[in-house]
Amino acid sequence: MVDVIQACKTCLETPGSVFENLSQEEKDLLTRRHTSRFYKKGEMIYQIGERPVGILCLAFGKVKIIKEGVTGREQIVRLARPVGFIGYRAFFAEENYLASAVAIEDSVVCQFNREDLLATIHKRPEITMLIMKSLANELGISHDRTVNLTQKHIRGRLAESLLFLVNTYGFEEDGMTIRAYLSREDIANLSNMTTSNAIRTLSIFSDEDVLDVQGRSIKVVNESRLLRICELG
Repeated sequence: MVDVIQACKTCLETPGSVFENLSQEEKDLLTRRHTSRFYKKGEMIYQIGERPVGILCLAFGKVKIIKEGVTGREQIVRLARPVGFIGYRAFFAEENYLASAVAIEDSVVCQFNREDLLATIHKRPEITMLIMKSLANELGISHDRTVNLTQKHIRGRLAESLLFLVNTYGFEEDGMTIRAYLSREDIANLSNMTTSNAIRTLSIFSDEDVLDVQGRSIKVVNESRLLRICELG
């Protein structure tokens, strides 16, 4: 069970957090009216069309940002990891959410009050630069994936998505098992393909000794080969 009480400290003090260099007084301001909530695997964090009332920080767990296409099929447009923001585009644009967020494993999300956060940003403009850098990085990744998922063949798309998972969540201690245990449907939605195609291509990669697939556990046996498949598209 993840520690909800520890969540706020995680968002504020974890190395890499935009808040880590704030003074204790500034951190106290942010925690004064913040909330932390535990979400079970598969639970909705926010839905498309809702209005953000604060900025959300993922303290523990993994979250997918999803949007339905014109055919009604779900597309995973982003994956979040601790201690990253989720839903911050809508927050700063002062718009409703254009996508939904769902926990893909048990997670804890902190919500910081809008006025308290904006007061901190106005006082510490360097935080604005860190947030802008994060937004720019996400935009670059989004652009790359848009091209890859529309122009690559099925093998290239799946290889790209598996490497994206590795870059986002890393490996387990064995250095081979991807530290993300997604359903076949989620892998398909991440790769812009049907679930049947995802299942078939995973099986082919396994037969080619590129992967070792056991249920939701995916072990990258030959990473250089997977990179080559991704490059070839």
